Amino acid sequence: MQLNQYYTRSSKNMNLPTSLFARMTASECPHTHPKQQFINHALPRIDDTCRGKYLPQTHTQQRPQRLKRRAHAFCSEGCTVPGFHFHPKKLAYPKSVFFIIGNEFCERFSYYGMKAILTLYLKFQLMFSEDDSTIIYHVWAMLCYFTPVIGAIIADTFLGRFRTIFYISIIYVIGNAVLSISAIPPIMPDLNTKIAVSLIGLLLIALGTGGIKPCVSAFGGDQFVLPQQERQLAQFFSIFYFSINAGSLISTFVTPVLRDDVKCFNDDCYSLAFGVPAVLMLVALILFLLGFSMYTIKPPEGNIVVRVGSCVAHALRSKSKSKEKKEHWLDYASDKYEPKLINDVKILLKILVLYIPLPFFWALFDQQGSRWTFQATRMSGDIGGWTIKPDQMQVINPFFILMLIPIFDSFVYPLLAKCNILTKPLTRIFAGGVLAGVAFLISGFLELRLETTYPVPVKSLETRLSFINGLPCDVTLGLPFEEEQFTLKHLEEKVLKSVALDGVEYDLKVSLDLDTSNCGNIEHFDNVLRTKVFEKTAHVIMITADSNVVKLVNVDPPDEIEKSNEGLPRLRMLYNLEQNIPFDSAVVIRGESAYRFFISETDQGYISGTKFMDVEPETFEVFLPTEDNGTESTSIGSFSVKMGGVYDFMVHKPLDGTNETSVTIYEVTPANTIHMLWLIPQYFIITVSEIMFSITGLEFSFMQAPSSMKSVLQAAWLLTVAFGNLIVVIIAEAKFFERQALEFFLFAVLMFVDMVAFAALAVRYKYVDQNGEIEDSKEKPGKSGKENEAYSDDETNF
Repeated sequence: MQLNQYYTRSSKNMNLPTSLFARMTASECPHTHPKQQFINHALPRIDDTCRGKYLPQTHTQQRPQRLKRRAHAFCSEGCTVPGFHFHPKKLAYPKSVFFIIGNEFCERFSYYGMKAILTLYLKFQLMFSEDDSTIIYHVWAMLCYFTPVIGAIIADTFLGRFRTIFYISIIYVIGNAVLSISAIPPIMPDLNTKIAVSLIGLLLIALGTGGIKPCVSAFGGDQFVLPQQERQLAQFFSIFYFSINAGSLISTFVTPVLRDDVKCFNDDCYSLAFGVPAVLMLVALILFLLGFSMYTIKPPEGNIVVRVGSCVAHALRSKSKSKEKKEHWLDYASDKYEPKLINDVKILLKILVLYIPLPFFWALFDQQGSRWTFQATRMSGDIGGWTIKPDQMQVINPFFILMLIPIFDSFVYPLLAKCNILTKPLTRIFAGGVLAGVAFLISGFLELRLETTYPVPVKSLETRLSFINGLPCDVTLGLPFEEEQFTLKHLEEKVLKSVALDGVEYDLKVSLDLDTSNCGNIEHFDNVLRTKVFEKTAHVIMITADSNVVKLVNVDPPDEIEKSNEGLPRLRMLYNLEQNIPFDSAVVIRGESAYRFFISETDQGYISGTKFMDVEPETFEVFLPTEDNGTESTSIGSFSVKMGGVYDFMVHKPLDGTNETSVTIYEVTPANTIHMLWLIPQYFIITVSEIMFSITGLEFSFMQAPSSMKSVLQAAWLLTVAFGNLIVVIIAEAKFFERQALEFFLFAVLMFVDMVAFAALAVRYKYVDQNGEIEDSKEKPGKSGKENEAYSDDETNF
């Protein structure tokens, strides 16, 4: 008769080992009710060993209903029930893990969504330089990977995983909210206050994401009963890893759209782009709490990281005080710590030696969110009618991860194994590191190509001159530093990108010649006109007329030749308009978006220019203001702008007696001509390197370390990521090169050198052919003495 319906319950209700979780069938079934059968036949026949160890005597005196809730089965580890035999019970998949998976998806959406736009926020909203933005970004990333060690210690030593996740998630939610609020201009009008609040928000987020990082996956594993549910546990981690990359993939695509396509307070909507991840983090916390009644919650059992650190510290202190010589310096800890822990730490340290070169990989890998994003801002993202945002390029990495992992597991690695290539973990890690260097070589060569599209800087004792002919006839100009005169047709431009000056300012004389009989309303001009020009300035000089007298207008403000840091077109208006148009009215340009360029009252009157603004890359129609400060309903012309270009558009009143105001577009700096899709090769290679380096590295670490040291290895792995970001901070702060291409090449070369050092360490490593356990030592056939398990004399095998 089946008694399972009465005697199987979750092990959390009773302090029984999971191996006791079984199904009991009676070999002799008396004709009694199953409840009474259990009381009459099962309990009296349980061994005293079992009764005393697993079922206190008081339990046998409880009602059957109470026994139904508390009893499992009592057969294992020396416990027998004569007349009964037992079969393993098939356990149901724990529904609680779906709350954990949902929590992880939302948290990763929040983290990667905020991270995708962070560097642009630091540069364009908090007004840090590109180098300083890179430094702050990587310092923050470094904190995100230092704090997991703290989170693990808190969970394992004090609070347990559930309470650690809950309390630190609250800090995480607050951090996201603070960062979102800091991005709202009316609330944070002062830049210094905005910077301070934003950095506080980032600090709280680093504490939050790092604090829960080592706890969530482990808490999910706590929901399974082992060894019965090993297969379900493996399936859980696959789904868990998929949820991480799915959250990253979606958020990295969505948040740049929210930032750029939605306008808040006449600017990019960073408050919304940070606000959505903040809401998702709140949803993550709520989902986590909804599963509370279903969770298996284990109490803290002590943190092995703390024990390892204490053991090492005690050994060093004892060694410094003792005169006794021992075989290994860790043996000095034997007076306080058990031999197994000391031996496990010895093996751990030998594995950690291989970790020394690993941070440099992360120094390269994490620049996807900083240097590579800034590189994308200097490229074109046009694809038909859609434009890729620079920060959206980061979506390529999680996309390739989801695509390539099954391909590598099912095809690449088996094919390489048939050729006896990359069959061992350390060779794969080495190959992954080399590929990371190759990715940065590609990014360096791409940067060299991009440099040809950058504006020519105006240096000291140099100036840039742009002459625009606004007269309705040809004009011949002569300059003192030009041997030959040149002629400009109506609305034509002549640009001299680099003109040497004798000092910081120069009195420029321009000789002028034109035919007044064929020049509309023009009646008079001077043969020589003068204007002052200055060093490191891009001047725009309009040859135009106020009424019927020719004049030179050196437009104030001058041109700005630098491209938009966000990769967008930069645009401003030059104008010579009728005096019946009121000041402070606006010329409006309309495409899918609309922008207003105001006519300000200046010393130059109705012949002047506006400041630059970033606009969307599209075609615009131009509408003049009316005398009553409205806007004309009929367009006077149109023009198009492209990503990365810097443009002046000129609105010029008619000087030829007609009634047609003209619109002309002038290119100050060429648009981005190299497409962002050329970034795909370097992203593809860095993703392949991640699969070979990171995933293989984790697998190697956990398989080679003693079982008691696996959590220490996880903490050490996260620290390599933190130190990798520290390397970026040091190199960025040192500012070895002004050219970004040379910095990319530097990282590539250092990565190759780093992998040579890794190979020198790895070539002496001897693999352990066991399931993660390393024997202390073993005798080698044909030799006396012991063989070190972690190293080998064969320097060709790694």
